[in-house]
Amino acid sequence: MIKFKNALKVWETMDFEAVLKDEILKLKPEQLPLQQGLSQSSHVSDGKISVVVLNVTEAEDKISIKTGIFYAGVIAGSCCADDPTPMDEQPEYCEVQFDINKTTAETIATLIN
Repeated sequence: MIKFKNALKVWETMDFEAVLKDEILKLKPEQLPLQQGLSQSSHVSDGKISVVVLNVTEAEDKISIKTGIFYAGVIAGSCCADDPTPMDEQPEYCEVQFDINKTTAETIATLIN
């Protein structure tokens, strides 16, 4: 379960976006729906990701943040020693919405198509 406790603590302050991005960047790639968002490759790379906050809305019980995530993917070959397929990274982008529960800080990450 993802919990963005620090982002919730600084909600409605100037630090919210920076703290939110920091918490997202601390997540493991498998905690995010990046694999499902691939369009150019077949597997998410272990490389760095970057996050852009696109929109923030507030409801009575949650904060919803629409983000754009830039990351890299690779096209996996057959894994044979003589496989000529290069392991070049391909740029990828997807949009993910984070819904933070205002009481518990539990956060749900959802791929937006």
